[in-house]
Amino acid sequence: MPSLKDLKNRIESVKSTRKITKAMQMVAAAKLRRAQEAAEQSRPYTERFNNVMGKLASSVGDSAGAPKLLSGTGSDQVHMLVVMTSERGLCGGFNSNIAKMARVEAQKLLAEGKTVKIVTVGKKGRDAIKRDLGDHFIHHVDLSEVKKLGYANAQSIAADILSRFDAGEFDVAKIFFSRFQNVVTQIPTIQQIIPADVSAFDTDEGDGAFYDYEPDEAAILADLLPRGVATAIFSALLENGASEQGARMSAMDNATRNAGEMIDKLTIQFNRSRQAVITNELIEIISGAEAL
Repeated sequence: MPSLKDLKNRIESVKSTRKITKAMQMVAAAKLRRAQEAAEQSRPYTERFNNVMGKLASSVGDSAGAPKLLSGTGSDQVHMLVVMTSERGLCGGFNSNIAKMARVEAQKLLAEGKTVKIVTVGKKGRDAIKRDLGDHFIHHVDLSEVKKLGYANAQSIAADILSRFDAGEFDVAKIFFSRFQNVVTQIPTIQQIIPADVSAFDTDEGDGAFYDYEPDEAAILADLLPRGVATAIFSALLENGASEQGARMSAMDNATRNAGEMIDKLTIQFNRSRQAVITNELIEIISGAEAL
């Protein structure tokens, strides 16, 4: 049974932990507001951009002049998985859920006899799947020194992926991230970016208008598709940023409440132990008095 001093030290330790988790919750709440606004503001542009690409792609179809980023290489043997997680932990199941989805997808592809190559963005995802799939890693993007995510970060990631695609290193590329819904709900998502999955785009704009394109659709797509890869990655980074802060805020709130409950239990245990010590001392005093 722990002594009174041990219980008192443990109570003080848990109180210190509660102060830290409460502070982290408040910091995450402040960052969440900005990250959520950035993610929500990017969605209309991304959706409209995808609608335009979907409309152009439906016009081009599978013609011989279709860009390679749309038609693909004609094979799906080599898959590149871009796993996007955070640089820091203490955010509940945010990182583990993304890593689990990527691990399941990689194992399914390997079981089908496919070749898997993995690019990680954020060290938590790299650490989570390194033991099982470390042999398939080809590149890691470190964003730990980035103070504020910008489109330039997405462009650099997209440029590396596109250069590898042009070099024939893979046939299909997919990104894994978490789509922000609210503070307690972040949805792990998989999105194919190469070749562009136009079936996922909503091409019904609802205005009944017809458009003439100059130059032709294939030429415009050849310019838009690389931008589409960067746009998809940037949108995923913003969604991940909001999801990370929401998950951290929720996790730290739970940790703060759990610390409070533990303090209450330890305080009760401390009071009972102290009462037992006082009772024993009274019994010894009374016994000594009776002996005289």
